[in-house]
Formats: sequence, structure tokens, C-alpha cells
Amino acid sequence: MSDLQESGFKEKTRLADARERLREAVVPHGRTERLPLSIADGRVCATEVRARRDVPHYRRAAMDGYAVRAEDTFGASDRSPAILRGRGAGADAVGPGEAVRVHTGSEIPDGADAVVMIEHVDEYGDDVEVFDALAEGENVAPAGEDVAADQLLYEPGDRIRPSDVGLLKSTGVTEVECYQRPTVGVIPTGEELVQRDPDPGEVIETNGLTVAQYVERWGGNPEYRNVVTDDEQALRAAIERDLTKDVIVTTGGSSVGERDLLPAVVDELGEVLVHGVALKPGPPVAFGVVRETPVLMLPGYPVACIINAVQFLRPAIKWAGNMPLEPHPTREARLGRKISSEPGIRTFARVELREEDGDLVAHPTRASGAGVLSSVALADGWVQVPEPREGLDEGATVAVENWEYYP
Repeated sequence: MSDLQESGFKEKTRLADARERLREAVVPHGRTERLPLSIADGRVCATEVRARRDVPHYRRAAMDGYAVRAEDTFGASDRSPAILRGRGAGADAVGPGEAVRVHTGSEIPDGADAVVMIEHVDEYGDDVEVFDALAEGENVAPAGEDVAADQLLYEPGDRIRPSDVGLLKSTGVTEVECYQRPTVGVIPTGEELVQRDPDPGEVIETNGLTVAQYVERWGGNPEYRNVVTDDEQALRAAIERDLTKDVIVTTGGSSVGERDLLPAVVDELGEVLVHGVALKPGPPVAFGVVRETPVLMLPGYPVACIINAVQFLRPAIKWAGNMPLEPHPTREARLGRKISSEPGIRTFARVELREEDGDLVAHPTRASGAGVLSSVALADGWVQVPEPREGLDEGATVAVENWEYYP
């Protein structure tokens, strides 16, 4: 038995400390690619992005009315309107004493420097009576009012959203230099796992599939590998095969039992940095580094696997891919039943949300074991109990985190 197995979990690393050690171990890659705007949504800028042209790229009318020379309206009022010679829409110039019909968004004809609102004019044949004295530039949107050519729009690390795609297209940008998605090798382990209908004693492999789906959602490119049995040589070969990835994640075999071989294998190939974290469910999580590639070893129980994936794999993917690590959205609710917790342990309690008498109430799920996958799939979120607390009382106001959101 290895030293790691013999030592067990006499001391568990605090969650915050473990995440900090993982942060130090993950090196952001520098690979980039140019993407057309049509597929750039959600991707992260690798370089500055500047506007290629003014928006708007021409002077335009901000109101329906008439384009005029402001000086021709000086002194105009309800009692003493300015009389101008009207010209129809489409005229390309305004001369002294003239007014050209324009609509909101129309290009301002040459010579005009203001637009009188249609409500402030009367039309008599070819004449236009103007009842409002205008200042130069009034009701005119100048070129570049929204965005000026060469204006800095986005910096490295900014994520592109659908509204950004529209803005970029309007400024003449058609492609964006983005960071490539980080690559992640997903290795399910366990001699009992199968991909077919199970016989007695066998278990359908779900952890690796679930983790691969999360990798995709969190912005990575997963490679979902075949199940690797609990054999040191097979595990060693599987890890070495994926050392070209930005991150390796395994499921199962991370604890301290006789068949939990992964920490020892990783320590032999490189270095285990953390083995055992003070969180529940799922303390038997481990991670290390092999030839500069971070290797995250998730527990085999489904709930523990998912919780640790959210707490460790998600940030590792974001850090490796130069992506912002955004907090989970939360909803405030009243706790419907007491949550018990062990001091010194960060507890993640799964809850269901219900509307009761106008209040949002969070009810801890009855099925709370680390192996009850349905308790995660059917939950609306989880509530964290900090390490210093012994639990949360019924009726307490809590923040319910939604870890299933996109991304």
C-alpha cells in the first residue's frame, strides 16, 4: 500500500486553500484562432478589438421632420414662423432658405445642420412654416455618435455576447481573434463500470459522461475516453496518453481504499498537490501535476463527483482557457428545514425551491447521500454551509446557487 493510502485523510485541505493551489497549478494556454462573428458568441477575445468605421457612418436625422440650415430658423416662433421653400425627400443638398423632408435615420443632406420636428411645421403648398428656432446640430446624430472609428471595443479576456456580435458587425468587424477552447481528457475508471446493460455487480458508467457534458458547457473541448480498469499500469498509460491536453480529469479511484490507485499513480508520474478536501459530500478529491499538465481526480460517487467538478474542474477549465470565472447566479430563499453540518467542513446541501404563501422556500432534498444522482438532477440548486457553522436553522435566509446555468 502506498504512503498516500496509508496516510488516509487525517487532515483535509480547506476548500479555499485547495482552489488556490489548483489555481497555481493551471497554466493558461496561449493558443488562438480567428473566428467569424457567426460562431464567436461565448468565446473570449485574445487581442484588442477596435471599430473599423464610425457608427453611424453618416450624419442622420434623429427625428421625422425637415432638414434645414439652423440660421434660417433664427427668431422663428409660433407668432412669427420662418418661411422656407420645401423640397421632397431624397434631395441631396439644402440651400439657403430651403427645407428637405427627412425621416428618422435618414441621411442629412449637404448644407443642412439641423432638423426641425414635423410637429413644429406647417406645410402650405411648396412652403414650409417653421415655428421653432433651432440650434446648429439639433436633432442631428453626427457620424460616430455611437462608436468612433478605431475606438477600443473589447480587450483580451472579454467574452463575446450576442449583443457584442451585433455591435462588432455594425463597426465593420467580421472576425475576432479568440482563445481556443481548452482541451480536456475525461477518463472514467473502475473495474465495475460498463457501457451496456449491467449484470449484477456492474454499474453503468455515468460520471465520465456527465463530466464530459459539463466540460462542453463550461467552454472546454472534452475527449471522453473508454473506461479504464483499476490497474496501475492501465491507469498510468491512460494518463500519459492525455498529457497533450490542457487538463486531465478522472472519475473514481481517488479515495484511500485498496482499489483507489489514481493518487499513487499520479504521484509516481508527477506530484499530488492535494488529496482530501474539507467539503461534503465528496472529500476524497485529489489533484496534482504531471509534466505541467494538471490532473484532477474526482470521487466515484455521482453527487460527490458533480460537486467537485463544479468546485475544481470548472475553474480549471476557465483558467486554462483564459476565460472569466463568473459566480453562479443565486436566488434568495427561506430555508424550509434545518441543515446540519460538521464544523470545519464546507457542506453543499441540495435543495428544491417552492413558492409558499408568496415566499420562495428552499427545502433540502430528502435523498442526501453522495451516491444518489437523482438528488442532484431533480434539485434546483444547493446551499453552502460555511466551515465555521454547525448548520443552518429552519427559516434562515439563504442563497441558493444554480450550478446548472449556462455557461
